[in-house]
Amino acid sequence: MIKREEVSEVLGKYDKKSIYIGVIGSHSALDVLDGAKDEGLPTLVVCQKGREETYKRFGKLADEMILLDSFADVMNDDIQEKLREKNVVWIPNRSFVVYTGVEKVENDFLLPIVGTRSILRIEDREKYEKNYYWLCNEAGLPTPKEFKSPDEIDRLVMVKIPFAKKKVERGFFTCANPSEYRAKVDALVEQGIIIEEDIHLQRIEEYVVGPVFNFNYFYSPLTKSTQFLGIDRRLETNLDGIVRIPASQQATANITPTFIIVGHMPATIRESQLNMVFKLGDKFVEATKEHFPPGIIGPFCIQTIATSSFASFETSELTYMTYDVAVRIGGGTNIYLGVGSQYSKLYYGYPISMGRRIAKEVKAAIEADRLDEIVT
Repeated sequence: MIKREEVSEVLGKYDKKSIYIGVIGSHSALDVLDGAKDEGLPTLVVCQKGREETYKRFGKLADEMILLDSFADVMNDDIQEKLREKNVVWIPNRSFVVYTGVEKVENDFLLPIVGTRSILRIEDREKYEKNYYWLCNEAGLPTPKEFKSPDEIDRLVMVKIPFAKKKVERGFFTCANPSEYRAKVDALVEQGIIIEEDIHLQRIEEYVVGPVFNFNYFYSPLTKSTQFLGIDRRLETNLDGIVRIPASQQATANITPTFIIVGHMPATIRESQLNMVFKLGDKFVEATKEHFPPGIIGPFCIQTIATSSFASFETSELTYMTYDVAVRIGGGTNIYLGVGSQYSKLYYGYPISMGRRIAKEVKAAIEADRLDEIVT
């Protein structure tokens, strides 16, 4: 693992009056670049050939572009040297970790990363025991009940298995008993959506009924505070099409939902629930400080399902079940690009995006000569 002392040594050679914000050209790069420009910081995007058109079309966002044969080439020594010569502080998104590999991010990428590089691995659910399910348990965040074997299934469950071709994404399906599980697994294998060799990587968890809320937060080491900035919800194919079909036609259509994320939309929550939202973020931050020092830095997202049990209306209790976590800028924050997230105005008097919130932190750290406190 690259040590903070090594990163501080790199920072010591930087021209603090000419810090660039750098990012992989994918996932949430537009948000990062636009937010940096809003705060007057120069920007650099690293693109893979064939995927640069977006950043050319929106040409004002990137002051410089490095075009590579593969995203993974950003790990090459000569490319890293170019980035250091430009005084780049790096904003990690999911694409950066996926296309390069978390081990290389931890051990080979000698640039200041805005965030905590050691915590990025918890999103690789199947590979690491101390993943986000483990961390949520340590933080005291409720998660759906897990079933260790298909033979244990005694209620409606969600089964999550990596896709055959795109391993970082998972295919989802629901079932209510062991025989239904086996029938659906066989069908998905036959369709080529999953493969037999990956079935051992599955997670089977109770299907939680309720609306989805993805809570987007930002933790600042400079002020030692956690800000709740906004909420998004996912648009998923082909699920969002299936739910528009009458139930009688769903039963005969023989369509397997795939839950592939294709977009996001904003949401708000009742004011009476905000205290619970704050607590979720605070508990998660404290757990990261204990188990992944120095703890979370910058943006993170806790993805939840709000569920309730009713004895009567007066005694209903809401629980937010955490089903996923992102420990960096999340894809859902893109919906606030240019307009700002719902709750950010309550902090600043004007709405800002997550990308701009990151840029504000970088700018404040530069001005206070505390840049080494927000990078690892």
